[in-house]
Amino acid sequence: MEAAAPKGRRVLMLLTDAWGGHGGIAQYNRDVIEAMCLDPTIGEIVALPRIAKLPLVSDLPDKLDFDLSGLGGFRAYIYAAMRAMRSGRYDLVYCAHLNLLPLARVVASLLRKPLVLAIYGIDAWEPSRRIWSRRLASSADHVMSISQVTLDRFRSWAPYPDAATTLMPNAIHLDEFAVGPKSSALEKRYGLAGRKVIMTFGRLAGSERYKGFDRIIETMPAIVARRPDASYVIAGDGEDRGRLEQRVRDLGLIDHVIFTGMVREEEKADHYRLADVYAMPSRGEGFGFVLLEAMACGIPSIGSTRDGTREAMREGLLGAIVDPQNDEAVIDAVIAAFDCPRAIPTGLDHFAFPAFAERLTAMTGKLMAGA
Repeated sequence: MEAAAPKGRRVLMLLTDAWGGHGGIAQYNRDVIEAMCLDPTIGEIVALPRIAKLPLVSDLPDKLDFDLSGLGGFRAYIYAAMRAMRSGRYDLVYCAHLNLLPLARVVASLLRKPLVLAIYGIDAWEPSRRIWSRRLASSADHVMSISQVTLDRFRSWAPYPDAATTLMPNAIHLDEFAVGPKSSALEKRYGLAGRKVIMTFGRLAGSERYKGFDRIIETMPAIVARRPDASYVIAGDGEDRGRLEQRVRDLGLIDHVIFTGMVREEEKADHYRLADVYAMPSRGEGFGFVLLEAMACGIPSIGSTRDGTREAMREGLLGAIVDPQNDEAVIDAVIAAFDCPRAIPTGLDHFAFPAFAERLTAMTGKLMAGA
């Protein structure tokens, strides 16, 4: 008979952001923390974010000590980590980004506890430009990857045996999304009444041009030629917006491309439901969490054959995947999706949060049991 797992385990987490942050990594970190808080063997999680927009507007899990004392720069962050180390024993150190690995490695070594490194996408596909992150990339006890493509590319320069790795794709909270009608208020806001809408969500950053905004903009003239009622909604904001807007003007697409700016969290699902097709013909996405959200709203979705979005689409099981370099393939997939009915695809529950929490608990349980 196996002995029961001890209760009251503690986890120290070094994070980029979570609550008070925006984007996919912040959401992933929130899901990891919430999943750990559901583990009955874990008594407390001490999490140190590097950045957070204050004040925090969300209630935090009961088991979480969300320590904001490290927000004043990297020196303050190091001091916060040192203070956290002295607050009691720990059973696991969780590093939420490759750039935090040098500090996390020191902390885990001093505590003599296992270190988990989480990797996501293009940040881990090639050797880090940061010398210590690069030199220590193979020093974690376990690597948790958001996708197989990210894990494979990471292991091409930072070797790990299979036993020291776990795939942990994004979680989707299916209860927060549902199939529903288009919001007439949002249609009026953006002038979309009677339009067939293509949508892509994401941060408009020069460093993230791989997400596929350019690909849809470039193919819009051909799409409009076949469907004059087509509009492309780019949901999100960032410093690359001006360049994208200029490209829209250059192509004469002002009447067919809408930039929403930053979308508030409470309006996110209604924005997805504006779409007739969600398209993400990307080249460097680690996974593509937004595809899960769109599909949870019943929106026919298109991913890419060239990055982690094909895993979000379960290799085509949940929807189309296309080569983003093939204009005709992108155009044909968008046109075909316009006529697909709205429905949550069978198999999306593979990514449901309870399954995510179960996988995470199994992984951390083994690591802490062997500590």
